Amino acid sequence: MIKFTKLVRFTAIGAVGLAISACGVLSGGEAMRAAPMDAQLAAESSPDYLIGPLDQLEIFVWRAPELSTNITVRPDGRISTPLVEDMVASGKTPSALARDLEGALRTYVKSPEVTVIVSNFSSTFDQQVRVLGEAQQPIALPYQAGMTTLDVMVAVGGLTEFAAGNKAVLIRGKGEDRVSYRLRLNDLLRKGNISANVPVLPGDVILIPESAF
Repeated sequence: MIKFTKLVRFTAIGAVGLAISACGVLSGGEAMRAAPMDAQLAAESSPDYLIGPLDQLEIFVWRAPELSTNITVRPDGRISTPLVEDMVASGKTPSALARDLEGALRTYVKSPEVTVIVSNFSSTFDQQVRVLGEAQQPIALPYQAGMTTLDVMVAVGGLTEFAAGNKAVLIRGKGEDRVSYRLRLNDLLRKGNISANVPVLPGDVILIPESAF
């Protein structure tokens, strides 16, 4: 079971947009296919972690403890540390941010060596998995390598009593590349059918409709 240190709420505007998209997918007669079971594809598609707003960072500057700090990335995606003001952190890997900090500190420190550790994760929207509809806690959560629909459903507390779990839809991709897959969440959660447990990828959206009765 995956333990999430932090669950990220998506904005009301984003939720409304996704709900509108959900209506189109569930009522538009779009042909549904079974979600791919290829764990290898999921592993190969796992991106490097990108820092996001509200991530908590540990910044360590070797031999300069006065410059080392623990900091939270601001909502605008920037950070301010001793001697470095308003550096963009969001969208960078921890190692890339460390190199940028080293470049900024060279004016003040000879050959600085910086390490950046993400101690609490929020991630960027493109690296989140979002759940809408009849889940106990519809949320957006950071993607982790190897994540499956079972991990996601554990994180959201499972289905509500009104959920039509076997009519759930997984939306992957954007625009013309968008593909919709049918999920069998009732079979997975209520019947223990492990064949219904499929890998998820960063940016996936899971839509769980309400039962008709």
